[in-house]
Amino acid sequence: MAQREVRWIPPVLYTVVLAGGLYHAAVTAGGSHPARLAVFTVGLVVLLALEVPGRLVRLPAAALLAARVVLFTAVAAVDGSGVSRALFVLVPFTAYLAFGRRAALGSAVGCVGLLLAGFTVLVPHWWVESAYVSDLLMFGLGLALALSMAGVAVREQEARARLERSHERLARYAERVAELSTAEERNRVAREIHDSLGHHLTAVGVQLEKAEAFRELDPAASARALGDARWSAGRALAEVRESVSALREVRPFSLARSLADLVRHLGDDGLRVELSVTGEESGHDGGALTTLYRAAQEALTNARRHGRATRVEIRLALDGPAARLTVTDDGRGFARGAEPGHGIRGMRERVALLGGEVDIRTGRPGGSDGSAGSGGSGGVTVTVTVPRRAPAVAATPAAAPAAVTAAVVAG
Repeated sequence: MAQREVRWIPPVLYTVVLAGGLYHAAVTAGGSHPARLAVFTVGLVVLLALEVPGRLVRLPAAALLAARVVLFTAVAAVDGSGVSRALFVLVPFTAYLAFGRRAALGSAVGCVGLLLAGFTVLVPHWWVESAYVSDLLMFGLGLALALSMAGVAVREQEARARLERSHERLARYAERVAELSTAEERNRVAREIHDSLGHHLTAVGVQLEKAEAFRELDPAASARALGDARWSAGRALAEVRESVSALREVRPFSLARSLADLVRHLGDDGLRVELSVTGEESGHDGGALTTLYRAAQEALTNARRHGRATRVEIRLALDGPAARLTVTDDGRGFARGAEPGHGIRGMRERVALLGGEVDIRTGRPGGSDGSAGSGGSGGVTVTVTVPRRAPAVAATPAAAPAAVTAAVVAG
């Protein structure tokens, strides 16, 4: 409340008026009548009591203002010094604090009218007396100062309230941003775990099953499968370490080299993978390149695990206004209306964050297009497009060779 900022003003004025009235009674010949002096003193003491914080008697604002006006009138009626007329400047002052500017202006006009009426009734031709005219002018000046002070206090309080509300809104916004950031980080970590560890653990499981199946029939194939499983486990551990290191520093990432390494170590003799990479990586930031790599991982995992594909073709084009990754397999495809798994949803989320698109089609060329395929045959084609953006970290020549063209076959 604005009253808290200026609550010292009424008690100070009451004290000054009380001291002035008592001094006048003491120095005036014959003094004041004891009863009048008692009423004067008691009235000011009651007014002081009304300003005590946490008082026992709490009155509504209108009743409190009315009580002050009655006490001001009683004190002024018994005050021989006339100094108590200054109390009436508190009427518009307190009215401003309690009811606003209009009520304060109305009460100020009423106080001036009351003073004029009193002078007219009690003092004939008062307007020719300089003392009364001076009193009227000083009273008007006091009212103006009181209204100005009350207005400043109210505006300051309103500004403080707006600032507090702004702080509260900012605090709520900060909490909301923190919640959204936490949720986004959880989603990112979930995608990273699925796309990285999930891929390699799937490969480890496939290779271990193969090693067990060929342990007696073909020991050499079983040994190769175990070696590939060890490589996948090692690669999973390396990617975990890279992810942890990425939290501390940014390192250049070569998509072409990572894809070639992935293709060379697939380790499934029944799957043939062809890789073709064209264009320069230096025109794309690390986030886009990592997203394309995760998309290739997910597409290869689905082709092997769900599509039972025997041949996969990976084409990566980094030239042009956007990077385009196309992964085509000859597997079983998927049924019309099939719900996408966590990996596909994570892929779409990653790409959408970069302003790119994911298109998944099943069926042979000329067959079904779109995610809702005819199902059952024809393989799957996954196309991921990510617009070119300025790289966050300048790539090294080894990380992004100019005009890269690579062809790697694993099988």
